[in-house]
Amino acid sequence: MIEESELDLLLNDLLEIYGYDFTHYARASLKRRINRLWSLDKFPSFAELRYRVKSDPSYIKRFVEELTVNVTEMFRDPQFYKTLRTDVLTTLSAKPFIRIWHAGCSTGEEVFSMAILLKETNLLHKSILYATDLNPEVLEAARKGIFAMAPMKQYSENYILSGGTNDFSTYYTAQYGFVKFNEDLAEKMVFSTHNLVSDRSFNEFDLILCRNVLIYFDKPLQERVLTLFNDSLGTLSYLALGSKETLKFSSIQSQFKQLDGEKIWRKVG
Repeated sequence: MIEESELDLLLNDLLEIYGYDFTHYARASLKRRINRLWSLDKFPSFAELRYRVKSDPSYIKRFVEELTVNVTEMFRDPQFYKTLRTDVLTTLSAKPFIRIWHAGCSTGEEVFSMAILLKETNLLHKSILYATDLNPEVLEAARKGIFAMAPMKQYSENYILSGGTNDFSTYYTAQYGFVKFNEDLAEKMVFSTHNLVSDRSFNEFDLILCRNVLIYFDKPLQERVLTLFNDSLGTLSYLALGSKETLKFSSIQSQFKQLDGEKIWRKVG
């Protein structure tokens, strides 16, 4: 099991050598994931693990992937997507152009879910979806729009529960246990690395989605990221967070009004 002092050494190595700043991630979660990696890769000691991290740049890809949680699915929490469809997108439809930011997009399932919503509400043609993540490996997977076939039944059920009325399979082609989503969905997506810990805002958005990312940050980093989102949203734009995340007790709370029953807030001030 990794000790607190050892964790500090490792986080300092990651920051100094590779520029990855995990110092404000929740400690318990970091320790759990590093211990898992330590066990999986059978390091005999912390010294061996640290040496590998410091001296093997190819190993860093795996290490960072383990530290950045990539758990996602299409139309996750269908009621959330139903609210996006009926309340948020109908309001944004009056805009001449719609900018959406998926922060911490992981492998892209939620970005493609949003593209499908936009297509079905006839808004995709005047929208652009910026999808960002700290991890370039997962971004590369997202950019391809290729996913395993196995979860498609669950995704289809989520899609129907979210208010979808089409045959979900019309949005992709299946082959050899994988599916590739249609090119017209991906045409409106821009994938790029972005570090919520250290990078600044890069545009003004009408909707920002960052779901189940903040729960892995400590309170000061949560506050920094929420301020970044606030700076990136125009008045009457929307911010969507994960089921266990909130604007309560944050410095930006007074500027937002929550939609009934959902983790979606509208910027009103």
